[in-house]
Amino acid sequence: MRKINIFKIAPLLIVAVFLLFGFTLKQPSSTYKCMIQMTNYTGEGAYIIISLLNPKGEYEKTLYVQGDDDEWYFDITEWWNFQGKKRTNIDAITGATISGGERAISVIEIADDKIDQGYKVRFETAVEDQEYHADDVEFELTSESVKSKVEGKGFIRYIRLMPQ
Repeated sequence: MRKINIFKIAPLLIVAVFLLFGFTLKQPSSTYKCMIQMTNYTGEGAYIIISLLNPKGEYEKTLYVQGDDDEWYFDITEWWNFQGKKRTNIDAITGATISGGERAISVIEIADDKIDQGYKVRFETAVEDQEYHADDVEFELTSESVKSKVEGKGFIRYIRLMPQ
């Protein structure tokens, strides 16, 4: 009977395990241009958080952050409770704040399997020494809404999504 040398097989087993479990399949996703038009308010620029909410209304993912000074993130109360004080890497690109009357265009990525499944997109806004709007804009993520214009209730006049 032939002896199996563990030192010859071990590297092959390690490589096999790495190949099996070392890569995760990325869910198919689509990118959308997101134009945010602000109302004509006076004061500092608005911090805006764009989040994906699951069908239960719970935060699932941060899609985009407008406002790069993380010292003020706690003012965006509901999102901060999700993101936590541990300040894990925010899974979004960070852009500058947007002032009254201005507009900004960003690109957000949404997994295709979230559309028409009860998920929502929420835009939260906060301005220094002014109000905080937990759901300035919130809408269900559907095939139609990812190509639409949605009115805001606070600092955002409207947002418009456009598939890329």
